[in-house]
Amino acid sequence: THLHTKGYRHTSIEKGQAAIQKLGKENGFNVTVSEDPKLFTDESLKKYAAVLFLSTTGDIFNANQEAAFMRYIQAGGGFVGVHAAADTEYGWPWYGKLVGGYFDSHPKQQNAKIKVSCDGHQGCKHLPAEWTRWDEWYNYRDVQPDLKIIASLDETSYEGGNMENKHPIAWYHEYDGGKAFYTGLGHTDSSYIEDGFLKHVLGGIQYAMDHKALDYSKAMTPDIPDEDRFEKKVDVYKRQDGTFRR
Repeated sequence: THLHTKGYRHTSIEKGQAAIQKLGKENGFNVTVSEDPKLFTDESLKKYAAVLFLSTTGDIFNANQEAAFMRYIQAGGGFVGVHAAADTEYGWPWYGKLVGGYFDSHPKQQNAKIKVSCDGHQGCKHLPAEWTRWDEWYNYRDVQPDLKIIASLDETSYEGGNMENKHPIAWYHEYDGGKAFYTGLGHTDSSYIEDGFLKHVLGGIQYAMDHKALDYSKAMTPDIPDEDRFEKKVDVYKRQDGTFRR
């Protein structure tokens, strides 16, 4: 579970961290919690069946860490994004396609109806066809066309939706050799003691982990050396008027 935040930090992160560790103990998988992006190397990521971004925000990786994550997914790894995982790495188009869409805006927290259109996926098979709950409801932009949408918001049931009632809120897909699951739910502390939501996240984790052994021969992104191995050189030039520029 990766929690690194460079923007807004959700108070629910620590609650979510504990809840996901508990899900692991109850369902037979180990959970490592970290906020250190330096763990994003081939050697480290090879140990994990899936990586979960729990309300990450902002620009959290450097170029070689991005490359390592891309190689992990290309090798067949799994990804789960929760809530603000869509509010992360706006300048990295590959990540936007992996997570499936970027955060655009949100209204005040309120109750809303979720229309569940389950296809038998682990992340929705336990949910009712209409699910009403309280959360912070994201509007999205750059929603990818290949997503398998399992839950959408009924914009007539709350104030502030701006997606013309075509408003996905949870989905999954295969991307660049790996598997990805995303849910927009999970802003509130209370989400992480809510049985329906936790089963929803668990299903996403189980989907993301359900793959063959990682095969790094399929990783096409070059392995970029650590940035600190290079000395940055700044050239300074003198203008005719006596001032300097870089």
